[in-house]
Formats: sequence, structure tokens, C-alpha cells
Amino acid sequence: MPMWLPDILGSPFERLELELAPDVEGPVSATLVRRTRDEVIDGPGVFDVLYVHGWSDYFFQRELAEYWISRGARFHALDLRKYGRSLRPHQTPGYVEDLAVYDEDIRAALDVVRARSTVPLVLMGHSTGGLTLSLWVSRHPDAADGLVLNSPWLELQTRAVGRALLEPVVGFGAVMHPHSEFPEVDLGFYSRTVSARLDGEWEYDDAWRPEHGFRANRGWLNAILRGQAAVAKGLGIRIPALVLLSARSMLQPMWSEQMRYADTAIEVGGVARRAADLGLDVSIRRIDGALHDVALSAAPVRAMVWEAIDRWLPSVVEAAPRAAARDRAAVLGLPGTG
Repeated sequence: MPMWLPDILGSPFERLELELAPDVEGPVSATLVRRTRDEVIDGPGVFDVLYVHGWSDYFFQRELAEYWISRGARFHALDLRKYGRSLRPHQTPGYVEDLAVYDEDIRAALDVVRARSTVPLVLMGHSTGGLTLSLWVSRHPDAADGLVLNSPWLELQTRAVGRALLEPVVGFGAVMHPHSEFPEVDLGFYSRTVSARLDGEWEYDDAWRPEHGFRANRGWLNAILRGQAAVAKGLGIRIPALVLLSARSMLQPMWSEQMRYADTAIEVGGVARRAADLGLDVSIRRIDGALHDVALSAAPVRAMVWEAIDRWLPSVVEAAPRAAARDRAAVLGLPGTG
């Protein structure tokens, strides 16, 4: 049976390997990371958080975990298959042909996180992780109580018109040559704003979060486009959702110092408009000076991020969980809670 082991982040973080079904590239696993704390009994003010990273990324945000712990959470993060702690030498980094493949990763994580738990569940996703979790929640409407989306990639930078033009071309290429890579388009500006090795504040493993990102391929981009198209049709998410976005984007080919205070990865205006298609209870907070990962912004900006979550969180945590313990166990296929 897999055991919790010391994590690369050091104490008090631990990791657990989650064995998944093999795919065409060979053995597959995901990795669950937890921030340990004294045992917390289910009760008022206690809740579970599961965080999912974005493209060309993995979980390394210690401060994010500490924020959630300070608010009463039992915090876990998931390194999806073929990312970070879960990436193996025989695998194409980040590669999937359908975002629904991650249902297995999320299910395996929740088997652990939610075992015999009766407290509310908050899911948090960044960028493509936000897109993935939005789609997952729409397919599992009673499995969580709240959704926090950190700069979710809900729409292409060229918005709906550009996506409509790209979909048939990328879709055809994905059928014929799914592993064919696109030319490198990441100029490294985002890494420059966050990496302590460059001009930023944060230390992380460059092999798992390369300066210019992983090379995207046709099969993966087709999965993203189909996911974004599903959002555009409306997901009908019933639980409260909080969308955190920078106040502005800077998507230009030349470096500017102003990029330290903007999203250099997605077009936040288009994403903000698309976020309205998630469901009926969506709160959108635009944060001045925020980076693409708002939790990696400068300290004064991070304070605004925590304040935004603090304002939204009581509506989720103080409410009774939307599914009783046995009902949620049935939804997720987990063991009963006795």
C-alpha cells in the first residue's frame, strides 16, 4: 500500500503516489501533496481544499498552503499525471488528448482527501487546472461545495472568433499527428516575473516548470479548445465559484517592466467575460497588479488575493455541505462514512 513520504518542499509537506491506469506511453501516476497539521476533527469551520496546478507547472506554493491552513482547511495539492512529481522519463510532459482523462487523477486524490470526511470541499485550480476543474465540477455537480479559479484559461487569447478558426485546423492535426509539437511561443517573460533565478521571488524546479514552458502539441491543444468550447456553451455549475484575475494582460513580444504587474499568459478580458458562462453563482474579482498566478504576485497584491477569498469563503464554509456524507460518498464512489 502506498505510504506518505517526505516531500521535496520539506517539512511539514508530504507526498503520496497515486497509481493510475497505464496509457499508450506506459505506467501512469499522479501525486498528492499535503501540508500536515495536528489532527483536525470534522466540525464547524473545518473544510478540505484540493488545489490543481496549470500547464507546465506543479505545486510549490508554500504560502498558498499556509493561507488555507490559517483559515481552517486541511490542504492538499495534486500534481497531475505527466507533471511535476508525477512526470516520468518515458512520458510527454503534460500530454493528454482529453481533459476528462484527469477525472481518474481527481478521483484518486479525493479517495484520499475525502475518506470519511463530512466537511465542505473547496476545489482550487490555476490556469488549465481551473479549466479542468470547471469541467469536472459540471460533470460531478454534487461532489464539491465551492470552486476557486486562479486565472482559469477559459478562453483563448484570440477569444471566441480565433478559437472558432483554430478548432477545425487543430482538430484535424490532432487526429493525424497528435504528438506533433508547435513552435515555441513562450518568450519567458512570465518566468522572469516569478523565478528567483531570474528577477522574481519564488524558488522552484526548472525541470518541472521550465523557463519557456513545455512544448505544446496538437493533441493537447485540441483538448484545451474542446474544453473551452464546452465552457462557452455554458456549464451550469451550481456551486459558488470565485474567479480571480489580474486587472490587465500584457501579451506583447517585447519585455516591459509593467509585465511585473500584469498577466502575461492569458487575455483576462476575454476570460472574465467567459467566466459568466460557468454558472449562476459566479463572483469575479479583478486584482490590480496581479500576475498570471495571482498567488505569486508581489506581497501587497497577494494580500488582496487573500482578502478576496476571505470575503467569499464564509458563504461556502459556514453553509452545510450540499451533500450529506453518505450522499457524497455515493457521488464519488467512496466508502460509506458509517
